[in-house]
Amino acid sequence: MRRRDEESFLAFAAARSGSLFRSACVLCSGDEHLAEDLVQEALGRLCARWPRMGQVENPAAYAQTVLVHTFLTHRRRRSSAELPTSVVPEPPAPAEADAPLRVTLLNAMGHLSPWDRAVLLLRYWEDRSVEETADILQIRPRAVRNRSMRALGRLRELLGCDLTELAHH
Repeated sequence: MRRRDEESFLAFAAARSGSLFRSACVLCSGDEHLAEDLVQEALGRLCARWPRMGQVENPAAYAQTVLVHTFLTHRRRRSSAELPTSVVPEPPAPAEADAPLRVTLLNAMGHLSPWDRAVLLLRYWEDRSVEETADILQIRPRAVRNRSMRALGRLRELLGCDLTELAHH
């Protein structure tokens, strides 16, 4: 990689890593260590392609796409030696007023399939359209709408009450 490409990639990675990490945390249901690994792997993939990234219209959106694909690939090949836990090991930071709500939502997201988590992340966390989400995940828009509806229904079922009620506990 040429020096100029290396410098532009490092600047891009520094600017986008926080956003990528937050998205990865949602995908990983709050597992910060796995989120860090996914961001690192996604940035590694981007680094390898960086000299050709001039052809990409929106590198930030492309980076999010790479992150989602990295997550889905990880979930498909995950070692059977790793066992998920139903309890978030680290308590929420006391400074955040909505921390209990976030932990509750992240725990509930952990009960969804990786594809459902990816759809919810792209549609509601990243505020992408149905068409953009379908394009990123390489599925039909109808599948995005169906997965969104089922995943949100499953979250409501898991949470058992109104989110506004959860926010005040």
